[in-house]
Amino acid sequence: MFSQNGLSLDQAPPISVVFRFFLSGSLFGLLAGTLICLFGTDIFNPDTTQALIITHTLTLGVMLSFMFAALFQMLPVIAGVKLTAPIQKANLVQYPFILGVLSLLFAFHSGKPPFFISASILLGSAILGIAFVMLKNLIALPNHSNSSRGMSVALTSLVVLTLLALYMTGTLAGLWEGSYYTQIKTAHYSFGLFGWIALLIISISFQVIEMFYVTPPYPAFISKSLPQRVFGLLLLGTIGSFFFEKTWMVIDLFIIIFMLCYALMTLRRLSQRKRPIADATVWLWRLGMGLLVLSMAATLDTRFYDLASLKALNYIFFAGFALSIVLAMFYKIVPFLTWFHLNSQGYFTAPMMHEVIHPKTAMKHLYIHIATLIAFAVSVFVPATIYLAGILTLLSFGWMLWQIIHAWKLYVYTQKTGEKFEMNIA
Repeated sequence: MFSQNGLSLDQAPPISVVFRFFLSGSLFGLLAGTLICLFGTDIFNPDTTQALIITHTLTLGVMLSFMFAALFQMLPVIAGVKLTAPIQKANLVQYPFILGVLSLLFAFHSGKPPFFISASILLGSAILGIAFVMLKNLIALPNHSNSSRGMSVALTSLVVLTLLALYMTGTLAGLWEGSYYTQIKTAHYSFGLFGWIALLIISISFQVIEMFYVTPPYPAFISKSLPQRVFGLLLLGTIGSFFFEKTWMVIDLFIIIFMLCYALMTLRRLSQRKRPIADATVWLWRLGMGLLVLSMAATLDTRFYDLASLKALNYIFFAGFALSIVLAMFYKIVPFLTWFHLNSQGYFTAPMMHEVIHPKTAMKHLYIHIATLIAFAVSVFVPATIYLAGILTLLSFGWMLWQIIHAWKLYVYTQKTGEKFEMNIA
């Protein structure tokens, strides 16, 4: 991704497009930290409104914001997709998306139908609109890589996920009876965690792990078909659940096996990298894969032991997996984009990547992130620790927010005061 082979400023979106989604994701992260301090350990009880609010703050406000940033940046780079008018498209997505997330959170809090209706319109139009545009461009590609095929599957899962969500919000708004609400809710949960979040991370990693860390490629049985197999299983589980109550128990077992194979293979590939230095991003990938293994083990155990503490730990492990990979990508993308755009504009005074975000700064964030995860895990057994976890969440996303602001200020400062190469043509 970060080599310049086939990458030009015409292909890459303006830096503001990517940074704005990082910014909104960090702000939603600060909101999540605040809500954790207010809600306490109620967030671990899936039957509470508090759990519903914090889950969607993280999955929609934080994760989807960062994933939009990654898609706007990586579709041109990894897949060769050129999104026309990226600033206008980002505007059409981000503003209704932010308002839609806030409307949904208010809807969960108040239970009032108008909030559910407004959330449905805003989120449905924003998410489905950009997903269809990206899918259209991906499908039109003459040649696909394993990553581009996987991203197509992940975006298709996002479309299915959103349609399932609209059925649920419509039911909660009283627009229809919602006879299949329970089955749709389970499918929504599965498509959200595995079809969208996990599959997008997996698809991006097929190219990113090899390029960033100079590792052997993933074996074909994973890179060529794993996203398609997981998506097929999710569809089978969704359809089968209408007829057989135990369908998801069987489907989940296969998904667990696939996720474990992927996580262990990624850890193996990271151990085979040709660059011996392990920076914060390597450790974040390792941490994320380790947490995915723990999450899958906990998912399997909950089939036999219906323990609230085990379910809470599973929640923490999967969230930790996703956020660890987000941080790993963040600390690669932000320094590179700052340098790349300034260098492409001809500034020979463009700051080097380590001057945008120093490796020690990223390493400090790794320690904060680990401490946050430990505090959450301890709070399952020592409830008072949840407030420490909330404070550390605020610190973690505040730290990220500052890196974005610092990189943007450095970018603007260089544009104002930097010196450019002069091309003297005789």
